[in-house]
Amino acid sequence: MKLKIIISGGGTGGHIFPAIAIANAIMEKYPQTEILFVGAEGKMEMEKVPAAGYKIIGLPIMGLQRRLTLENLKFPFKLLASMLKANKIIKEFKPDVVVGVGGYASGPLLKAATKKGVPALIQEQNSYPGITNKLLASKVQKICVAYQEMERFFPKEKIIITGNPVRQDIKNIAEKRVSGLEHFGLQADKKTVLIIGGSLGARTINESIELGLEIFAKNNVQILWQTGSWFADRAAKATAKFNENGIKTLPFITKMDYAYAVADVVISRAGASSISELCLVAKPAIFVPSPNVAEDHQTKNAMALVNKNAAILVKDIDANQNLVQETLLLIKDVAKQVLLKENITKMAFNNSASIIADEVVKLGGRN
Repeated sequence: MKLKIIISGGGTGGHIFPAIAIANAIMEKYPQTEILFVGAEGKMEMEKVPAAGYKIIGLPIMGLQRRLTLENLKFPFKLLASMLKANKIIKEFKPDVVVGVGGYASGPLLKAATKKGVPALIQEQNSYPGITNKLLASKVQKICVAYQEMERFFPKEKIIITGNPVRQDIKNIAEKRVSGLEHFGLQADKKTVLIIGGSLGARTINESIELGLEIFAKNNVQILWQTGSWFADRAAKATAKFNENGIKTLPFITKMDYAYAVADVVISRAGASSISELCLVAKPAIFVPSPNVAEDHQTKNAMALVNKNAAILVKDIDANQNLVQETLLLIKDVAKQVLLKENITKMAFNNSASIIADEVVKLGGRN
């Protein structure tokens, strides 16, 4: 008898890519498994999950805005509709186990499943969990985490430290450097800064880089800049006169293995997936945590590395003034780069998706 699994959650690449990595690991080990994704209507997962070859059903769930807004009046109705639809999905699909990866859809689906006695597992990516996962912790059987000391938030006996699943193509990137330089049209004899503001881009990082383009060009530093689609035209105009200096912009980088391979220093938001990838590829990193996330969890994620001298932090509010200068200081300080590489490597987890896949299957009673 084949195993039936629901994986729920999404909203950002930080939730979606780990979810797909877990699904891929399950299918690789147990090809007879049937996997269904449940996401939020209109969110990124509704496009990315089918592209990865999996079926997904959307719930009409939305998040609460932190400021007073008319949109918030819709929340209770959308939550109720989502709970009804989640119950229907559980009843019709009859999963052996459900997995929550965070994001709007995770709450209603896991609540509906656990209420019916379906075994459940949470994959918590951040060092400071969101309210949904904290509320669900008492209902699920296992909680897979990426950071130490998570017993502050979850029952100790349920916790397994697995790290965060990452895309498999970013392993062994050293051998991809030459291909990466060719792919992006960059020069081998120049230092390269990779800028990734998350899958949707990051306003503060983008504006800070825009202000510093001339400084990078004067210092003979190449830039590979993922802008997000909304900033792409503006970035292209701003960089037009610097193209010969090796300043490249892309709305979205699909070949992240090549991007990491060519980077000497990386500027990034401090989402859990980005941090996990940077630990694995061992790149000197400057984090600019987003201030627009629940419980300021990106700052907490970044500080877990900064406190171990494994990364540098620039506050969002200080980025316009300090980010470019901090980047240049790091690019010129090879000893500091080596130290950051050594320390960030110690925080890497290998085979996270495979470990989580085994835990999911165990819960389903097939292993």
